[in-house]
Amino acid sequence: MDHLLRWLRDLPASAGSPAKRLMLTFRHPDDYRVFLHACGEALLPSERLVPLPLVQAVSVALPARQPLPPPTAGVMAEEDRRITMKASGLPKTMPEKGLPWGVQQIRAPLAWNRTTGHRIKIGVIDTGVDHSHPDLKASLGRGINLIDRGQLPHDDNGHGTHIAGTIAAANQPGGMIGVAPRSIVYPVKAFDQNGSAYVSDIILGIEWCVRSGMNIINMSFGMKSRSKSLHNAVISATNAGVVIIASSGNDGRRRSVDYPARYPQTISVGATNRLRRIAAFSNRGPYIDIYAPGDRIHSAWLKGKYHEMSGTSMATSHVSGAVALLLAHQPGLDPGEIRAILKRSMVPLRGAKEGRTPGELDVLKMMKAAEA
Repeated sequence: MDHLLRWLRDLPASAGSPAKRLMLTFRHPDDYRVFLHACGEALLPSERLVPLPLVQAVSVALPARQPLPPPTAGVMAEEDRRITMKASGLPKTMPEKGLPWGVQQIRAPLAWNRTTGHRIKIGVIDTGVDHSHPDLKASLGRGINLIDRGQLPHDDNGHGTHIAGTIAAANQPGGMIGVAPRSIVYPVKAFDQNGSAYVSDIILGIEWCVRSGMNIINMSFGMKSRSKSLHNAVISATNAGVVIIASSGNDGRRRSVDYPARYPQTISVGATNRLRRIAAFSNRGPYIDIYAPGDRIHSAWLKGKYHEMSGTSMATSHVSGAVALLLAHQPGLDPGEIRAILKRSMVPLRGAKEGRTPGELDVLKMMKAAEA
């Protein structure tokens, strides 16, 4: 452990943003605590070292061409990669008044006489939310800004606001209504204006959601490579009873999906169009758990406006809203039970081989399956 501390102390000061980041994960909790204490005594600058207690790890900012630390027993090193969101934005159009087609297609309104998602807490790890949007004002908790802790998680990109609208927009006059209009979205701003975040930011977001008692985490993003630390965070959150719903990716791949959707603990979502067919851009195959509307989805946008976007991100928000409806009606369900209910209640897709391809979300069937 001493040589790891020496390596950290000897790192040259980096000018401006770090060229890269590295995550060091400790196998034993005691080693992690001792290491953090030693770092504090060594007066290492806080911007260089970010603790990740949920997974007993630290993220370290490194200058360009910095050699990796010496191998240390009980410590795993992995690159703290950048994740960039991808969704296809289309020209802004007038919103569909009241009820977007996706909310209607999954038959959410037919369940609103029994459940509207009342008080279910959904952590949306994304670019933040436009707190001033009239359709979202009644649907938002405070959340957290992981990029600038002193600021509210305001959206400077638009993606997070779009996701929040589909989940929980509350139908202001002339506006729209989401899948679970009385659920509460807690924006967790981990992604910057360009839709970019480090894996360590995502882990911090998951940790905040677990600590803050979220029922659901919406992850409308993905990356191609596996991260052991991110997987550990997903496992910890699932073990704490949090349902994690993740987008499968927009590469049109037939037998692969992005991480974290590929982890078995998450509910992996693919996208459909109005014809109940798999959208051309959506990843598909054995790692998909369920499909939901994701093609040309109208939802909230910055400055009180509306925007049309396509992507498995949009499909994921429909599933998060549906699970909020389910949990408000039957609060005791655990993540495994929710996955099983979704799988029992899907409707077959057009053009797909029945029994071999997961179906599309159907809220009314989901509610009936939960009561059976």
